[in-house]
Amino acid sequence: MRTIKGPGIFLAQFIGDDAPFNSLDAIADWASSLGYKGLQIPTNDPRFIDLATAAQSQGYCDEILGKLRDKGLSITELSTHLQGQLVAVHPAYDTLFDGFAAPEVRGRPDARQEWAIKQLKLAAQASRRLGLTAHATFSGSLAWPYFYPWPQRPAGMIEEAFDELARRWRPILDTFDENGVDLSFEIHPGEDLHDGATFEMFLDRVDQHPRANILYDPSHFVLQQLDYLAFLDIYHARVKSFHVKDAEFRPSGRTGVYGGYQSWVDRPGRFRSLGDGQVDFGQIFSKMAQYDFPGWAVLEWECALKHPEQGASEGAPFIARHIIPVTNRAFDDFAKGG
Repeated sequence: MRTIKGPGIFLAQFIGDDAPFNSLDAIADWASSLGYKGLQIPTNDPRFIDLATAAQSQGYCDEILGKLRDKGLSITELSTHLQGQLVAVHPAYDTLFDGFAAPEVRGRPDARQEWAIKQLKLAAQASRRLGLTAHATFSGSLAWPYFYPWPQRPAGMIEEAFDELARRWRPILDTFDENGVDLSFEIHPGEDLHDGATFEMFLDRVDQHPRANILYDPSHFVLQQLDYLAFLDIYHARVKSFHVKDAEFRPSGRTGVYGGYQSWVDRPGRFRSLGDGQVDFGQIFSKMAQYDFPGWAVLEWECALKHPEQGASEGAPFIARHIIPVTNRAFDDFAKGG
């Protein structure tokens, strides 16, 4: 068994225009001062990493790794959540998601999709040069507007949507395979891969591709009222990345799972800072140890109430307390026979 690595922190929610959140050097110093040992780095902001350069230049990657090493930090994974979303966009979301793309491809869905696929392939190459074994992303969504079966869906529509999703992702998965990196899809509402059933539908269509894997985030399962512990029992072999994020679900006589179009503060299901929600992290970390999870425990901070810097400062010790240093012997070895 392996001891999970951590604590790590996903930088996306902290990046901004003010120091120390406006450069990799400065934000790394800040994260290290809080006790973090790993950074999950989004790839859409060149102030933190230039994805094209990282894909092509080993020297550039070695320089980043060296600077972080001097601060006591490693890279946990790169992230292409925004670019991955653009691999598959339903037309209803064209305008909303256009801002995720490079300016030169906005307003041109085909060019935007081509750009996103290229970004994912660059991320595979950059991950290899950085010595990483997993990569975090979204699947995008072609069928999400139809998640509730009303009006009645035409026969075969969902199947065709997943066939097309697989067609778009298969070449990307092959590129990740060529580079020896697992692609971890965050199982997330709003994505076509939002629970176990949809992940299996996708996996069947990519022929059980060995690089099609899971970023496990229990908060999204709380909001769906899905058993997040049983999910690990079923899919642990495919879990390659882990977001440590808390959530709560408190339904009322007015709203439930769908949230009534309310703001995050007023929704029954909402994300919380670590320790403020309902997720049983003791059981999750126990299952991670039991199933020999090979990766990092990475804080993804999202909370409608608490200040992000407070959430970050509390996150590192919270994760550290939950990491189980695995045993190197059986507890009953003292009683074994000759």
